[in-house]
Amino acid sequence: MLNLRQQVADSSGVLDILSMISFTVESGEAVAITGSSGSGKSTLLGLMAGLDVPTSGSVRLLGHDLFALDEEARAQLRARYVGFVFQAFHLLPNLTALENVMLPLELRGEPAQEAARAMLDRVGLKDRLNHYPRTLSGGEQQRVSLARAFVQKPSILFADEPTGSLDEQNGRMVTDLMFGLHQEHGTSLVLVTHDPQLAARCQRELRLAGGRLVEALPATR
Repeated sequence: MLNLRQQVADSSGVLDILSMISFTVESGEAVAITGSSGSGKSTLLGLMAGLDVPTSGSVRLLGHDLFALDEEARAQLRARYVGFVFQAFHLLPNLTALENVMLPLELRGEPAQEAARAMLDRVGLKDRLNHYPRTLSGGEQQRVSLARAFVQKPSILFADEPTGSLDEQNGRMVTDLMFGLHQEHGTSLVLVTHDPQLAARCQRELRLAGGRLVEALPATR
C-alpha cells in the first residue's frame, strides 16, 4: 500500500514528479504500471522498493512502513523479501552466471549453489553456468537476472522494462518464464512496461500521465 508524492528542484523551481499516488497491491497479484516516457513509472517503482525516499507520503511493504526504517533496515528487508529484474540486467561482470544467481542467497547466509543450479536449469541455462555475462546474449543475461531474482523466492518482484532490450523471441521467452515463476511461487509482481501484450498478462493495469495515476483497471486481454 502506498500514498506518496515526489518532487525535484531545478533552476525553474520545484517540479512534481509524482503527485497523490495511492494504491494497494494484493498478495500474489500481478500489476502493470504503464504510461508514456517521463510519466514517472520508474520513479514510482524505485519508491515502492524503498530505493528512493519520497518528498512526502508513505509506502507499506509487507506490513513495514518503509520510510520509518533507516537505509540499512530497508536494505535488509529487500534482501529478505524483494526481487528485482531490470532492463539493463545489472549482473556483476566479474561473476559467472552461477555466482550471480548464488549471490543473494550467500548474502543471507543460506546454502546457495544447489538452489542456484536448479534455478538456472529452470530458465534453460544449465549449460551456461560458468559463463561470464559478457559471453552471454541479451536474452541469456535477462534469464540469469530472472533466476537471481527468483532463487530467493521473493514475496514481491519489481521488474522495470524486463523485455525492453530484447528481441521478440527472447522477450516472449522471458515473459513466459517470469509469469510461470510468479504463479509457481505465488510472488506478487509489479512491472513497468511500454508493451501492451506484457501488460495484458497482468491482472491489473495502472496508467500514469504527468506523474499522476489516471486509470486503474483490469488489464485488457
